[in-house]
Amino acid sequence: MSGKFSISVAPMMERTDRHFRYLMRLVSPSARLYTEMITSAALLRGDAASLLEFDATEHPVAAQLGGSDPDALAAAATLVAEAGYDEVNLNVGCPSSRVQAGEFGARLMLEPDRVAASVAAMVQSSGLPVTVKTRIGVDEHDDYEILKTLTTAVVAAGASALIVHARKAWLSGLSPKQNREIPPLDYPRVYRLKAEFPALPIEINGGFTTERDVLAQMGKVDGVMLGRAAYNDPLLVGRLDRKLDRGADAGPPSATGLLERYAVYMRREQARGTPLRAMTRHLMGLFREQPGARRWRRRLGELTQSGASVDDLLAELTGMPTVTRYNAGSAGNPGTGIQER
Repeated sequence: MSGKFSISVAPMMERTDRHFRYLMRLVSPSARLYTEMITSAALLRGDAASLLEFDATEHPVAAQLGGSDPDALAAAATLVAEAGYDEVNLNVGCPSSRVQAGEFGARLMLEPDRVAASVAAMVQSSGLPVTVKTRIGVDEHDDYEILKTLTTAVVAAGASALIVHARKAWLSGLSPKQNREIPPLDYPRVYRLKAEFPALPIEINGGFTTERDVLAQMGKVDGVMLGRAAYNDPLLVGRLDRKLDRGADAGPPSATGLLERYAVYMRREQARGTPLRAMTRHLMGLFREQPGARRWRRRLGELTQSGASVDDLLAELTGMPTVTRYNAGSAGNPGTGIQER
């Protein structure tokens, strides 16, 4: 992570594959992108080249690993480095039953020494910046000292940054989706952590849906990680770039302009044998809250199922709105956030 206020797109299972990451890089030149969580076992026993494939335009891009064995994580981190990634991230926050069965993810919050050993092994083996993504607590273990103890351990082990989802995780009784929504957000706990570890870059994650929400975190933490908000509204990160004066001359792409650029990628991938649906499924939110958005989603699904071509998708742009101007303001002036046509 750089020293300036950072924006990143969270690792999301069945969401942040290489096609969505490519789409997001078209939206934003600077946001850090993350893979879906990849278990160390999958990398070491499976097709690592396929699991770690990415386009060179995705940089800066990080691979998130899941696991609990320091030696296995170190070997997996070596593969990540050899594949050319910019960062390797350890998942210490996922509450899914599959992750729990493997005794990693959020369960590791209760084993800070194991997390620290894993981080140290990954740093030594990969030579990459190693970061940790965690929750603020787990089950009834949710006092501030749990988070502070983990942070102290990973900093001593060589972690270069921390990403904190500002909710605790429940390992039983809640689904992964419910774990993203039901446990209450506690941003002040993350702010307190940043105050006690001022030299450690800390990004905050959880509950941010608008540009104003994100920009309000400046001065409190070092950045914001966006999850479903970025997936459901692919242009959100581009609008943030504009407000943070990153690529301000070009401005955020319009939905139609983004689709036209992504179409070049889709044609190239189709020629490699990639199914069209693997790429178009990330476009459902493209015209979010614009006139014709519902028609677009319906037709996108129909065309994809019918075996249509990329050019058929582009033809659906007829009559779709194009955002011609965005009152973005600047880093010091959030602007109105109103699309003007």
